Amino acid sequence: MKITIEKRTNKAGDRQNIRLVYWYGSRTDENGKTKHDRKLEQLDLYLFANPKTKPEKQHNKETLQMVEAIKSKRIAEAASGQHGFTDTNKQNASFYSYFKKVQETKKTQKSSSNYGVWECALVMLRKYHPDENLTFEQVTVDWLEGLKRFLDTQAKTKSGNLISNGTATSYFNKVRAVINDAFAKGIINKNPLQQVKGIKYEATERTYLTIEEVRALVKTDCRYSILKRAFLFSCLTGLRWSDINKLDWSEVSQLEGVHRITFNQQKTGTLQYLDITPQAFALMGDPATEGRVFYPLKYSAYMNIELIRWTSAAGISKHVTFHAGRHTFAVSLLSNGVDIYTVSKLMGHSEVKTTQIYADIIDSVRKDAMHKIPDIGL
Repeated sequence: MKITIEKRTNKAGDRQNIRLVYWYGSRTDENGKTKHDRKLEQLDLYLFANPKTKPEKQHNKETLQMVEAIKSKRIAEAASGQHGFTDTNKQNASFYSYFKKVQETKKTQKSSSNYGVWECALVMLRKYHPDENLTFEQVTVDWLEGLKRFLDTQAKTKSGNLISNGTATSYFNKVRAVINDAFAKGIINKNPLQQVKGIKYEATERTYLTIEEVRALVKTDCRYSILKRAFLFSCLTGLRWSDINKLDWSEVSQLEGVHRITFNQQKTGTLQYLDITPQAFALMGDPATEGRVFYPLKYSAYMNIELIRWTSAAGISKHVTFHAGRHTFAVSLLSNGVDIYTVSKLMGHSEVKTTQIYADIIDSVRKDAMHKIPDIGL
């Protein structure tokens, strides 16, 4: 942190008010402009703008000496921890280094997908604050509020789409975890999160298909057979469009008579093993040693239009996107008694609470089903 003295001339132009400026560093905003993180302390002191008499010149001299003394005192206070840090070395500790230190504790075989989410959060964090010299002192309430706005309204995926509310919440929670850890270990003795609320999670509707609707799609012709096979494959495996699109035959193997795909999730970058059923394997087409499995599948407007036309032709009135295949997979498993922890692992979720939305769907369906029991005349 740096402290400077700032003089501001009043409207009359005869006096200069004095304040101290606490500089906590800078960051780049969404427009590429440098934004400074700072705090102001107005001092109840002034200088004569154009001292002419001896008393006025003496006043200015004594006032400047007093201001310098206050500045020195504030610097000493910051070093001793009165501004939220235990000592000078800790206040200048690299936030990114500490983030990676906490991230490494998540690198276990049981939580490899969670480690990938931490990695993605760090990538997004660097887009918000590119300066690698980010210190804990710069992580102020204003900085955190700015990060929330960035994740909520500006952060984008590799394809250029805004990240989902759930992803924004997850990324911000990783930053919260690092700050709370630093507070618990005495790196900082004031926690800025006490004044910052988390990003509110907004549950969105998950469109999914029933098994009867999936069977109807199987019987209905689709203009693009590659789209039909890929979508049905998603319904049977839970894979996202991005993972199906890049799936290569080199990632397909056989273990004890069961076909397995081993791939890095496009969204999280984490390695996942997925054993697939014979009918899912049949949708992959003629086996090969290398090359894209679902070639020449590609994202396009006409593919999206055909998906809607195909589902409508099958008698499905729901607004179906390709991601509905993933939702269908999760709901189907939970409906057939598979426990939520197993479903979470098959979906590649880093946290079980992400999968909970599908369990809530099942509960809602069951509740609606109970209310469909006809009146018995009581």
